[in-house]
Amino acid sequence: MTDPFQDVDSTDSEFVAIVVAALESRAAEDHMIPIVEQYLDRLNWLDGATHIEVGAGTGPIARRMAARANSGRIIAIDPSEKLIVSARELADDLSNIEFEVGDGSALRFAAGSIDSVVMHTVLSHVPEPKILLIEAMRVLKAGGKLVICDADFEKSFLGNFEGDPLNACAKYFVQNFVTQPYLISNIRRIATSVGFKIDEFRVDSRTITDTDGGLGWIKMGTKQMVERGLIGEELADALASEYIRRKEDGVLYGHQPFGTLVATKPE
Repeated sequence: MTDPFQDVDSTDSEFVAIVVAALESRAAEDHMIPIVEQYLDRLNWLDGATHIEVGAGTGPIARRMAARANSGRIIAIDPSEKLIVSARELADDLSNIEFEVGDGSALRFAAGSIDSVVMHTVLSHVPEPKILLIEAMRVLKAGGKLVICDADFEKSFLGNFEGDPLNACAKYFVQNFVTQPYLISNIRRIATSVGFKIDEFRVDSRTITDTDGGLGWIKMGTKQMVERGLIGEELADALASEYIRRKEDGVLYGHQPFGTLVATKPE
C-alpha cells in the first residue's frame, strides 16, 4: 500500500485536518521540544544565512528555526500544497520565513548556496531517502549542516496490556502510513555513503502520556480501516474515545524512540 503521506494532496479534507492536528500536537509535546532545540543548537545561525527545511508540513519546526535566524531567512518546503496553506496561516506573523511547494529530491537552489538543511520526520515517508540526502549535499555550502530527525517507527508502542486495541492501531499505522520504519537503524550508513561527516547521532524517548500525540495514529488508521470495510464507524469512534479516556484518567501510555543525526558537508 502507498504511504498516504507521499501524496497528502490526494486525500480528503478530513485526513488533512487530522494530519495538521497531529503535526502541531507532536511538535508542542514536552518530550519533543528539547529534541528539536538540541539539534537547532548545533546549527550556525549566522547573519544573512539561508536555512531550509525539507518536508516542513505545517511548519512547526520552521517556525522555531525562524525564531533563531537573526537576519537570516528560513525557506520551508513541502510537496503538499494543502499543508503549505496551513503552514502559511500558522506563521502569519513571521517575516523571515517563506513557505513553498517543492520536492526534496529536486531543490531549486544553486549548488553550495545553503547554510543548513533540516529534515524532520520526512525521510520515513519517502521511497529512497538517499536521493534527498544527495540533493542536500549538492545545495549545502562546504561546512554546512544537515539535520535528520525522525521516529524509529518500528519500535512505536501504544498500549497498556497484551492485545491492546490501541497498540493494534499503532501497528496498523506503521504498516500503512510509514514507508521506512527502519530508517533510524540505517540513517548513519546512508548519510556517510553520500559523503557527510557525522557530528552526532542520538536517540531520545518520546513518551505519550498526557497529549494527543498518538491520537493521530488512531484517527488516521481507523479512518482507513472504515474506508476499506474492515471496521465500522462505531468502533473507530470508540477507539478514539478510549484514547481520550485514558489521557483524561492519567493511564495513557505510548512510547516512540526519536533519532537525530547532525552531519557536516566536508570542506
